[in-house]
Amino acid sequence: MFIDSHCHLNYKGLIEDQDAVLERAHAAGVSGMLNISTRRREWDAIVATAEKAPNIWATIGIHPHEADDHVDVDTQLLVDASAHPKVIGIGETGLDYYYDHSDRDRQRSSFRAHIAAARETGLPLIVHTRDAEADTAEILREEMGKGRFPGVIHCFTASREFGDIALELGFFISISGIVTFKSAADLQATAAQIPADRLLIETDSPFLAPVPHRGKSCEPAYVADTARFLADLRGVSVETLAHQTRDNFFHLFKKAEA
Repeated sequence: MFIDSHCHLNYKGLIEDQDAVLERAHAAGVSGMLNISTRRREWDAIVATAEKAPNIWATIGIHPHEADDHVDVDTQLLVDASAHPKVIGIGETGLDYYYDHSDRDRQRSSFRAHIAAARETGLPLIVHTRDAEADTAEILREEMGKGRFPGVIHCFTASREFGDIALELGFFISISGIVTFKSAADLQATAAQIPADRLLIETDSPFLAPVPHRGKSCEPAYVADTARFLADLRGVSVETLAHQTRDNFFHLFKKAEA
């Protein structure tokens, strides 16, 4: 009954035993997984994994960390690659000024190319932002003015103010296992107030395992733990939260439902 809206099934920590990972996810009640790409060389493998089962989907994109190494990935290339029936989103993309693994101007250029692809295809944009709220908000507002596009702020850890901007622009907000951490009081306060019809859940596995799995490699099955914590935080049953976030996923990722 849960949808893991953002995971990396082809990353080290999951790929070595992928079939067992998928079996554990299904046993935990995970009825769908969105397998996210971050580099061009991953695209074929990401899509191939999605082709293994009807409840696994894929995205096409370049992570901001990889922007310097993908100057040739433009809007048209993204549009062409996203035509595959199992590709339901564009990204992940965005800005990361915490690590600065790629030049900031190059990150911003790549981000805009992905936005143009999302606008052209109608596929949702999966946005990564870290220590870059002002520039992310500015670019999203500017680009939205050129024509609307759907999207989600994945693994949300930003300020309440940025969250309000994202909601104002029509974005969904996805909460990861970080919300279960003791140090995440501000995020917990924000997550409790996200409108029910704009909320998604994710693992970002193999990263960010939620309590009680901290220190382990994260996997899609653990989205159930995040859901239980988040349901308690919001004062609803886990069944209610599961069904609402599942409905939200298919409302945003319409190609998956089709």
